[in-house]
Amino acid sequence: MPYVLMYHSVEKCDSDPLHITVSPARFAQQLRWLADRRLTGVSMRELLRARAAGNAGGLVGLTFDDGYADFIGEVVPVLLRLRFTATVFVVSGLLGELNVWDAGAPRKALMDAEGMRWAAMQGMEVGSHSAGHRSLTGLSDADLRHEVADSKKALEDVLGLEVSGFCYPYGHVAEREAEAVRRAGYSYACAIWRSPVTGTHALPRTYVGERDGALRLWAKRARHRVRWAR
Repeated sequence: MPYVLMYHSVEKCDSDPLHITVSPARFAQQLRWLADRRLTGVSMRELLRARAAGNAGGLVGLTFDDGYADFIGEVVPVLLRLRFTATVFVVSGLLGELNVWDAGAPRKALMDAEGMRWAAMQGMEVGSHSAGHRSLTGLSDADLRHEVADSKKALEDVLGLEVSGFCYPYGHVAEREAEAVRRAGYSYACAIWRSPVTGTHALPRTYVGERDGALRLWAKRARHRVRWAR
């Protein structure tokens, strides 16, 4: 399995009960740690293409869930300085709004359509994180199609580009949900954990948080290598 890091928000904050926020200083240190080890952060699109061609050595997938507005001001500038890219997964039905799905958590602004197009122009990949950030498991067939297929079309209409990646809200995925993503025409999808459907349409990722300094990053990298050794 490819090595993929999972981020959410990058900004200064006083309260982070869900542990989804990394401070700008810590984020810059984490990406510098990769660069110092001659590892290059890339979008999922680039990573999977390189892997298919057999030349993905030294590449690390960088993903950002939810499409927070701080991706524009805090994340992209650091990526560009290091000549890295990343994939940001956005919620198509909440562009320019707030993370209303996080009950009781601090409200964070989400990227709007203009910001999303700007990120794509900087070489970042935009993927879908569903239409409304609902857990897909347990939805009706019609609601599942809306969250998966309709979100793809909505984002493509805004971007004028193909959207080839999907990310399961909360990491919830089983065979039914993975099949819906395949049928919708996505070439890959990101999950969180290993599961019976782990594969191209349910890729596991490694969570990165504020506590992850050099030692923890090294341990997570080593764990991935052991777990997925061939």
